[in-house]
Formats: sequence, structure tokens, C-alpha cells
Amino acid sequence: MKTSSLQRAILLVGAASVVIGTSACSAGAPVIPRDACRSATSTSSDSGSRSSNGDGAPAVGGAELAVAGPIQMPVKPGTATFTSGFGERWNAQHRGVDLAGPVGTPILAALDGNVVAAGSSGEGPGVGFENWVVIDSNVGGKPVSTVYGHMFADGVLVKTGQHVKAGDHIANIGNAGSSTGPHLHFEYWEGGKMQGGTALDPVSVLPDIARQSSDGGAPVADVASSSNVQIISARSSADCAGFGVAGGGELAFNVVPPEFEPWIRKAGSACEAIDSPLIGAQLQQENGFRHGESAPVSPSGAMGPAQFMPGTWATWGKDHDGDGKIDPNSIGDAVMSQAEFMCALHQDVSGIPGDPIELTLAAYNAGPGAVQQFNGIPPYAETQNYVAKITAARATFTNPNSRGRFVPTTTGGNAQVVSAAQEYLGTPYVWGGGGTGGPTGGGFDCSGLTSYTVYAASAGKVSLPRTSEQQWTVGVEIPIDQAQPGDLVFGGWEASGPGHVGIYAGNGQMVHAPTTGDVVKEAPLQSGMKARRVM
Repeated sequence: MKTSSLQRAILLVGAASVVIGTSACSAGAPVIPRDACRSATSTSSDSGSRSSNGDGAPAVGGAELAVAGPIQMPVKPGTATFTSGFGERWNAQHRGVDLAGPVGTPILAALDGNVVAAGSSGEGPGVGFENWVVIDSNVGGKPVSTVYGHMFADGVLVKTGQHVKAGDHIANIGNAGSSTGPHLHFEYWEGGKMQGGTALDPVSVLPDIARQSSDGGAPVADVASSSNVQIISARSSADCAGFGVAGGGELAFNVVPPEFEPWIRKAGSACEAIDSPLIGAQLQQENGFRHGESAPVSPSGAMGPAQFMPGTWATWGKDHDGDGKIDPNSIGDAVMSQAEFMCALHQDVSGIPGDPIELTLAAYNAGPGAVQQFNGIPPYAETQNYVAKITAARATFTNPNSRGRFVPTTTGGNAQVVSAAQEYLGTPYVWGGGGTGGPTGGGFDCSGLTSYTVYAASAGKVSLPRTSEQQWTVGVEIPIDQAQPGDLVFGGWEASGPGHVGIYAGNGQMVHAPTTGDVVKEAPLQSGMKARRVM
């Protein structure tokens, strides 16, 4: 809903507290393993909508979902051909099956459930799925996610927060991302995709997939594994938090104080534009998650964890925690009001040149009028610093499982760094590209690739500095002849340190992003390289 500029009183914020940035050597306290996401709460009511903000504390386990009916094929029989199976493929794990068909072939929901992701998979143009749909479902009391990938942007027909029924037309087959031809990539996750569950072979729950052939004959398939294969992700992120809630699974585990976590996950459902990692990074910057009556008030009078000015709070503050008070120092009231205000500001800055999220952050800090006056981020040092720090920290608050690519496993260890890198083979080299959140600008440079792979393989526990010179200071040096897969290898030595870094893949090979005009590739080690172990 568009609101007037009078309702958007200029919001001044207090001094910045400690910010978790991409240059930090650690993502914070160690991740504490918790029980796997084993059960889903059953109810007849729909929930998880990004357009709805119900009162009361959010359920710790996420949305309540009615038990789904029987599973159905994700395509109409005879409209697609089973071309690739589940398991090891091209030196990486293929966590689903491929069903090839003409562009525009309808993709159907396999199960009743809530759409928790729809559109960009967070990987960038030409990378991974590029676009996807993720549906969370209650299958006999067990949380299950189904994943649908490689659609073109205009081929995604549902929105996050939408409730769908099995057989609903949710998307159309496309050829986006790292795709060798038009097809649907389909995955089945027991325990939740975002929650770090277990990827099962979809053929084990839908045997008819293996019999699909668009010409009515026997399917041609390079079946990579038997149907009893499971790919288990890190138990450190196996938790029901956010299951079934649009945007709820996007927040990394154990990166915010536990009293804030359920509210930040719920805040990710306020609107599609504003996700829970952004809210988490913003709260860290605003007041360091300090709350309650003793929480600091800024010199300008900004209050509570979201640092609302009194006039702005009078317009936007609501009793979200249901205690009968509208309290800017209440976690629930502040976080949900912050999310709703951010959603409205995002509308206010639409049409202004620049990144919409950066402009929204600038409007939160300096007021929408200032952003409109300068037709962009105002030239205020405080505002520019505010935007830069939150933008950089956002990736640290992002759950690696909420992106279309790599999901860490319990048994892979250091070698998972190699697996994470190999999933981006062929991705373009982009100078300054990449970081803990994955590729940026369509690709990676050498240290952007290592930043991402180490962060992803450690389930967000290890965050490297950004440059190869800085990364050389992390961990311990290993004699190059004792390097193991997953160790980092450094070369291009200059007075300031190494100018290049890659991931040792074994047998004298490394995965690296070489140089402008090239792509991420596996290649022999360069002369004079040294190795370090960072995990």
C-alpha cells in the first residue's frame, strides 16, 4: 500500500554498533547442532503468506500446514522425457531428476503446500537454476520440500506465500541458468530444503518419473544412482525454523539472538522485496540487537532494536506480540513494524535509479524525501556508510540452503569446498565478483569464488576476508605436497602477497576463477603455489 510522505517521517538512526561484514574471519559463534526437522504441525488453515501479518508470536517450527494429499507427477504424463537421474554427475551431486520438454511445457505442483520461494534462486543470470519454485508440504506429519528449477522469469506463475494444490499449474519449463536444454529439474527434500533436510531420489516416491517419454517410447536416461541414495545436508542447519513460511528459511541458523530469530523469520514474509537476512543485518547495524527498557536511545531520540524515531513509531508501530502494548522496545513489535515500514519504503523509492534495496535502506536512514530529492542515495556520509555496511553484512545472515546450489553434507568435511566450487564450473570470471552469498555481476573472481565455497561448505561458520592477500592470513600453511582437497592454494606472488587463489581438488589440480575472459575451471596447479588449510 502506498502511503504519503507525511506518514514517512524522516527516520534518524543512532550510532552504528558492531557489524558482521564479509571481511570478518568468522561468522560468529559456532553453530550448535539441533534435532532434525522431523515433524510438521497439522491444521486446516493456510499460513505463510507474505501479504499477511497476523498477530501473536510466530510458531517456532514455522507455518502450520494441512496434511497434503497424494503426490502427483510434476508434469503431465507424456509431455516430458526423463533424461537424467539422481546422484553423482559431472563430479558433483545431482540432487534431483531432469525432465526435458519444450519451452512452455506446464510444470505442476507435486504436493499441496505453501510456496516459500518463487523467482530468482539467488544465483544470478545464467547460473544454477537462475529461477526456481520451492513448495513446503506436510506429508503425513513429515516436512517435505519439492523444488522446481530452470524456468525463465516469465515462466514462474506463482508467488511466495501462495498456497497451492497438487496438480496446480505453477510454472513452465525453461532453459535458464546452467542448463544444457529446456527441462525441469525436480527435487524432493525430506526435512525441508531450507532447513538442511535430506534429498531423496524423486523416483523413489514417484516411480512414474522414470517411465516418462514425450514420444511414448522408452525414456533415454543417464540414471546416475539407485533410488535408495540419499544426500544428507549438514545437521548444523537441520531445524524446522521457518518451514512453510515464505522467506522464513532464508535466515541463517544461529546468527541472531534466539529471542529475535522467530520474529526475523516471520518478518521475511512481510513482502517479497524484503527478506529476513536483510532485516537481520539491519537490526545488527541499528542497535546491535539491544532491546527492552534499558536499551540505548540514540542522541536523536531513536528507540529500540529497530531505532524508530517517536514520530515514525506513532505511524508504523503496532502490537505484533499481542501483549496489548505498542512498544518500540518489544522485539516482536519492533521487528515486524520495521519489516512493514521497509516494505512501504521499497514502494516509495520505486522508479528511482539504483539498486532498490540500497535505496530502501537509504530511505530508512535518511527518509524517503531525501532519496527522492537526490534521485538516489543521498550524499550523506552516515547514510552511505549505513547502506554499505548492511549490504555487505546481508550475505552473512543468509542461509546457504536457501540458494539453488550447494548444500553441505555431514560427511564431506574439507572436501565440500571442492564440491561447492565444482557446481560453478563454467561460470564467467568477473573482476570483483562473488562473495559469501555466491556470484555477483554474473560471476566470480578468484577470491570471490573461495569466499563463497568456504562459507557454503562450512554451513556459514567460516567467512573469509575478501582478497587473496587477506585470505593468506587465515588458517595454517600446509606444504604443497601435503595439500588435501578443499585446502586453498595461492600463487602470483608479489610484495603484498599472493595475487591469485584457488581450491585444491586433488591430483595436482585446482578449481579456480582464472582471469578476465575466462570461466571457473579445473586446471593444473601453477608453479610456485603454496597451500593453506582454513577449515
